[in-house]
Amino acid sequence: MDSHGQYERRVVWTVVGTGIGPLLLAATDDGLVNVVFHATAATRDQALDRLAARLGAEPVEAPGSPLLAEAIRQVEAYFAGDRLDFELPLDWSLISGFNRQVLRALAAGVPYGSVVGYGDLAGRVGRPGAAQAVGMAMGANPLPVVVPCHRVVESDGGIGGFGGGVETKRRLLALEGVLPEPLF
Repeated sequence: MDSHGQYERRVVWTVVGTGIGPLLLAATDDGLVNVVFHATAATRDQALDRLAARLGAEPVEAPGSPLLAEAIRQVEAYFAGDRLDFELPLDWSLISGFNRQVLRALAAGVPYGSVVGYGDLAGRVGRPGAAQAVGMAMGANPLPVVVPCHRVVESDGGIGGFGGGVETKRRLLALEGVLPEPLF
């Protein structure tokens, strides 16, 4: 407890090496709260500063933390091709409203090895015609890979954009068998 009798929020983090580069994983007592692509020093530090500001707690590096242990295990198994779904408690506190609704629908309804169009996903949450808003929700996803925004593509067959970069999206879709592995 802090000096005002309030429980302090605990935020722990670590960086995990993956086939798409280092990922920062951050968790609270409620669950995994953030996944950040390309977590080299500068990106990692910016992400941790944002987390501290948004969550009101200074993130602590804790790779051995029980809060992170299962997330690390599942992320490593996913990239090894041994896991198709993530079964982790998620802390949704970094996103709200329509964006949270869309991301929850995505997590629950678009399985490994499949894709959905932005417009189709909009329809699933009762907002047909809101494809562009779905795209914005994908860009705001605080839990990429675990909440699989890489599985959302353009209706004309295009791959669409991606916060981790289009090449990262291609590699994730190739890992899941949706696209062929890059030749080089």
